[in-house]
Amino acid sequence: MLDGIEARLREGALHISKVLAAEGFQVYFAGGAVRDLLLKQTVKEIDIATAAPPDVVEKLFPKTIGVGREFGVVVAVVGGTNYEIATFRAESGYTDGRHPDQVRFTDARQDALRRDFTVNALFLDLVTGKVIDYTNGRKDLDRGLIRTVRDPRLTFGEDKLRVLRAIRFACQLGFRIDGPTYDGMTRFAHELSQISWERIRDEILKILGGPQPARGLSLLSDSGVLEEVLPEVFAMHGVMQPPAFHPEGDVFQHTRLMFSLARDLSPTLALAVLLHDVGKPDTFAIRERIRFDGHAERGARMAEEICRRLKLSGTRIQQVARLVKDHLRFMHVRQMRESTLRRFLRTDGFEEHLELHRLDCLASHGDLSNHDFCREKLNELDQEALAPPPLINGHDLIALGLKPGPLFSEILKQAEDLQLEGGLAAREEALSWVRKTYRSKLS
Repeated sequence: MLDGIEARLREGALHISKVLAAEGFQVYFAGGAVRDLLLKQTVKEIDIATAAPPDVVEKLFPKTIGVGREFGVVVAVVGGTNYEIATFRAESGYTDGRHPDQVRFTDARQDALRRDFTVNALFLDLVTGKVIDYTNGRKDLDRGLIRTVRDPRLTFGEDKLRVLRAIRFACQLGFRIDGPTYDGMTRFAHELSQISWERIRDEILKILGGPQPARGLSLLSDSGVLEEVLPEVFAMHGVMQPPAFHPEGDVFQHTRLMFSLARDLSPTLALAVLLHDVGKPDTFAIRERIRFDGHAERGARMAEEICRRLKLSGTRIQQVARLVKDHLRFMHVRQMRESTLRRFLRTDGFEEHLELHRLDCLASHGDLSNHDFCREKLNELDQEALAPPPLINGHDLIALGLKPGPLFSEILKQAEDLQLEGGLAAREEALSWVRKTYRSKLS
């Protein structure tokens, strides 16, 4: 059964289990690792549950991190891999809607009953190879069902993040959500704002970057989560589009369709798909037809605000905003000057720009001609053709007698335009062009 675990990960976990068992402590593999082993899926991390208290765990393993010691959790580092070792525990009082106020150490059964969903409440006894199941989790695995261990009102009332986790697991595993569990999610979705934005962000990115992002978006919307945490995206519902370009329907349906065509999106691309048309509700107008003038620029500003709310890094915020702002530039690629086109093609992260455009087209009019044009250009041009070393620089302009200032940027840009378009090929040609073009500026 353990063959589904990568050798190094497996050996470290077995070592920990043997050490704890040798000291007389009950020890199990727990939660997601057991679930994924039973589903014959790749196990990426192993959590260990044991009767050993944290102070004993710290003494038994030379390298530990007490990252969650107050909750009975110690991270042991074995063979360069981190393993979370949690003492069997029961929890009570969730004042902040996320973390327990009190933790007491208990037995395996009570530990299983505190967990979120039955499919995550399974244990594996490594000595006997037996799966310990106190909550009918194996039955729910067979049925493909996400169901809370206890009354959903208790489960979600304690930890609001579990609303998002239910959606993530349903999409990750391809399972349906139990009726009472889903009702509990909708009841507590409006309280998600109690949770840190970092935790909300991480779950949303796992949902939208996972195997069923379109279903995930629908569940986020239908459960009330989207309206609570991303009202700007929820506002795309019912915003109609010109049928000649968007026969698929309103802005939300267009976005959902894009996700249905995507798999394994990076965090920045997932957010760009989600937000590329977020400016449309604010720019909707009807003149000769439905129009959204300036929606890309408006959307880029909104995307920055949303990404800051989600506590993304500055680099990711800039990339998402750039993807949103530039997603309409592909309409004009075949009319662009060669220099403008090459600068566009060498944009940082251009593959994500291209993929966003491809999904946008496939989820609307279906015309990929501009995408194909850019792909052909990229195949035709090497990196030096896209970004050749500059023929001249500011030092050259000073040597010619020009004074540093805004004019420098103008001259250097024009020189690069000519270089990219084949009008200048050597340094002396560029210097001669400057002397001739800017004769009146030379001292």
